[in-house]
Amino acid sequence: MKLEVCFDDATYQVEVPEVMMTESAAFYDKMDSDMKQGWQMGMEYVESPDLLQRCQIAADKLLTAMENENQSLAQLMAGYILLRLPRVRSVTPDITGEILNTVFDDG
Repeated sequence: MKLEVCFDDATYQVEVPEVMMTESAAFYDKMDSDMKQGWQMGMEYVESPDLLQRCQIAADKLLTAMENENQSLAQLMAGYILLRLPRVRSVTPDITGEILNTVFDDG
């Protein structure tokens, strides 16, 4: 599966092998469990992030992974987003540190 990631006036494609998404299910469940305990999302602390907020957190990690050229982590975070929001085709992570401003598009 593919996820488009848009930032710095460019669009990048992150290809996530189906097998990676399947094999990472336990990892994704652990991410959900950890995030449900609360998360600092930019200037705001969210006590129990909902599904969209958890995907915004994953998108922030995806952005950092791409900036650090960590392809494996980028694929893992893209896979998380694609599994949790199956209609999503692209994400525009907020690059200013305000995770809650991250936008997903299903078009």
